[in-house]
Amino acid sequence: MIVKKEICEIEGFFSDESGYKGSCDAVYFPENEEEIIDLIIYCNKEKIKITIAGAGTGLTSGRVPEGGVVISLEKLNKILELNKNEKYLIVQPAVFLGELQKIVEAEKLFYPPDPTERNCFIGATVAANSSGARTFKYGPTRSYVEGLRIILPNGDILSLNRGQYIANNYEIVFNSESGEKYNLKIPEYKMPDTKNSAGYFCKRNMDLIDLFIGSEGTLGVITEIKLRLLDLPKSILSCVVFFITEENALNFIEEARVHSQHNDSLINARGLEYFDKYTLDFLLTDYPNIPKNSFGAVWFEQEINDREEDIINAWTELISKHNGIENESWFAVDKNEQEKFKEFRHRIAVKVNEFIAHKGLKKVGTDVAVPHQVFREYYYYAKRIIEDAGLKYVVYGHLGNSHMHLNMLPENQEEFIVAKKLYYEICIEAIRLKGTFSAEHGVGKLKRDYLIKLYGEEVIKQMAKLKLSLDPNKILNVGNIFEPRYLS
Repeated sequence: MIVKKEICEIEGFFSDESGYKGSCDAVYFPENEEEIIDLIIYCNKEKIKITIAGAGTGLTSGRVPEGGVVISLEKLNKILELNKNEKYLIVQPAVFLGELQKIVEAEKLFYPPDPTERNCFIGATVAANSSGARTFKYGPTRSYVEGLRIILPNGDILSLNRGQYIANNYEIVFNSESGEKYNLKIPEYKMPDTKNSAGYFCKRNMDLIDLFIGSEGTLGVITEIKLRLLDLPKSILSCVVFFITEENALNFIEEARVHSQHNDSLINARGLEYFDKYTLDFLLTDYPNIPKNSFGAVWFEQEINDREEDIINAWTELISKHNGIENESWFAVDKNEQEKFKEFRHRIAVKVNEFIAHKGLKKVGTDVAVPHQVFREYYYYAKRIIEDAGLKYVVYGHLGNSHMHLNMLPENQEEFIVAKKLYYEICIEAIRLKGTFSAEHGVGKLKRDYLIKLYGEEVIKQMAKLKLSLDPNKILNVGNIFEPRYLS
């Protein structure tokens, strides 16, 4: 096993896309499960903290170490089995999402989760329960995880299949491969009834596998993943529709969402993404064909297996009803053109990152979601307080899920301080409205205070007690989800 200790060789592990900085004493690069087990057993005995590192694309500092050592899983990057008949895939955690998608699609199969960053490790998407645009129809990563192989913090192996261990109310008993018996008390609290990736997944009579999905590496190290696959759709209708008013765009999304929730509707979007006027202006230099008179845009996709003409007509009628700029909107059924639309959707995040880096600041962008019935008032509330403060911003994201990425664009340190205050207010208002501050990016180390606001300190203590029942020596990804002080 390769071990690196020189700062010049390991400093790339001291941060992620969030800009959060940390440090560690060494980075280990195991090549197999046995090497991970040996290292974990040693660190558990010596009480040395371990941080599990993915590809570094995260936005919440989950892989950033605060002392101890780092285990990089990058060498566990094999696809172990692709079963076309039973439609499943078994992979190691460091397979890149983009590579996985290409491999299964070449076999006419389909893996629905699609986080924006395709250069992420599939194991990290499981650890964070990542989602993306297609979550609107298909749900997050959790919905497609059928099995996990996990190294627990004491070095024990847990081979886990969905449906194998089900909680009795809030108690769950399971056995490791060695025969060791574990008895866990699941924290009792109600998760937001929205898209959400904040804290442990906990509910009455839950499946044990769902506890580990989204646990941000705090309960075990994932070494194998079994994923459920679907048949690849025959064709996709993909469109970027521009609107003459913001209201038109929001009304279009709301009606498309309602149609998509009814089985008898021709309209059945798998993604509904929004771009506000400022986002379009921000992208104009890269995409000069954006209509100058547009005040909002919606990118949607729908799978088409039959009745193509009827489906296109249904969307066209909905676009016309809400004053879409039909003659200047973009339509594609060709795969190459569809990929260009995805690049358009992803470009705004890149542009924001470039802007912030140029200013020498850190990104201030929300990951909030609220119930559908209050989204419109929440959307205007967030915009208003930023405009009142005189800050520039862009709004885009998964409005089909009432999930908004609002990125503030401070020009200097003074405006950055104001932006951080407004970020807090926007997150707290989402929580007040029974939503979440973290719909898809997790908690990591940056958002721990908001988890307390969401659930209260007593629930955090229950989460910490759950972790301690598996990790009494407090070694694994300590600092993710909640502060280390709750483990004392």
